[in-house]
Amino acid sequence: MHDDSSATAESPQASRKDDGGLLGKLHKFAYFSTFLYACTIALLATPFFQRHAIYQHAVRIPWGAKFDLPEKYGLAPGKTLNLKLVTSDNVTLGAWFILGEPVFQTLRAASTTPLGQPSLQTVEDALKTLPTILYFHGNAATRAAPTRIRHYSAFTSRLKANILVIDYRGFADSDGIPSEEGLTEDAKAAWHWALSHGAQPENILLFGHSLGTGVTSRLATWLAHEGVKPRGVALLAPFTSLAAVVETYDLAGFPLLQPLQSFAIGRKLLKKLVHHEFDTLSVVKDINVPVFIAHSQNDVDIPLSHSRTILDVLLDPHLPSSPISLPATPDQILGSEDYTAFVEMQKQRREKRSELVRKTEVPTFGNIEEFDGTAGKVVYVETFWGAHNNVGLQEGVQDVLANTFGLGAEL
Repeated sequence: MHDDSSATAESPQASRKDDGGLLGKLHKFAYFSTFLYACTIALLATPFFQRHAIYQHAVRIPWGAKFDLPEKYGLAPGKTLNLKLVTSDNVTLGAWFILGEPVFQTLRAASTTPLGQPSLQTVEDALKTLPTILYFHGNAATRAAPTRIRHYSAFTSRLKANILVIDYRGFADSDGIPSEEGLTEDAKAAWHWALSHGAQPENILLFGHSLGTGVTSRLATWLAHEGVKPRGVALLAPFTSLAAVVETYDLAGFPLLQPLQSFAIGRKLLKKLVHHEFDTLSVVKDINVPVFIAHSQNDVDIPLSHSRTILDVLLDPHLPSSPISLPATPDQILGSEDYTAFVEMQKQRREKRSELVRKTEVPTFGNIEEFDGTAGKVVYVETFWGAHNNVGLQEGVQDVLANTFGLGAEL
């Protein structure tokens, strides 16, 4: 009988060769992935690429927008004035002033011909007749983006308020390059423009969405330091700080910066790499007017934990202070007496919180929490729906917003 085992058995040398080839490919893939990841982090750390990643101002949706023709994007003829504002550092911004529905409908009913863009005099009359919302939008796109148009339409009709919306420097038809300080100057320019054309501070609501909440918070705290009180501050889908958002940032579903957070040096490096802070958490307690916060449970861009943290900071001054805190690192041990005192203090804080916070559950909508803060009422709305971009379009959110700031009626 012929023994063919020599033909079918694989030699040790061939096996090692195949294993070496596979391991070699895996090693090359690992090296290439690590190199690519390092290059990506290095690019994001440079001011140019980080600026584009955060603001996304090059995404100018709708592309080729005609801002002098707002009717093209759904706004009624004669309702919107296309403007140019100039900041204190001489940057020209594109803006729209959108008439509140009561003023617009009065004009429309009185006119026998189609309305053109409202005159500056009409805008000044509207500023003295209705509350005005300074609208600070999120990153990417322009003031003519479809979702933003829907917000203007809803707010001018259901809230019966005027809208002044700007495109930050570097966005849309605005000059300049975006930065944290720059966007703050842009917000100040919008504030000064509204005042110079007849609005009173108490009739101006500061409203921010997403990135705009960071802008709104900075404007609000600047006004507080100046001793000025607007009507209030509304933050939709806010974040505690950009650094905190970056920690959970993903690119096409991949948590891009998660590997850096696996070790202490990486976390420190990550904080140093972020050039734009918008640290709302550190300034929100300085706001001197009522605050409204809304966030959706299905927001995948900015988790609602950011809003809850901001809410806790606003509530904290009204709770019993705890002289004992948990150790900052695992190697520190809390003594039994200190731990007992800590647990007791936390119990007292929870009881006081339950006493101060008035909570309403709406089964088909979400939860509403309210308490009397240091500078006035603080209202938090947590919706089931709305995701990141549409939470402000929830009519339930608009109704609570109207109740909080006395909107929906003429001055």
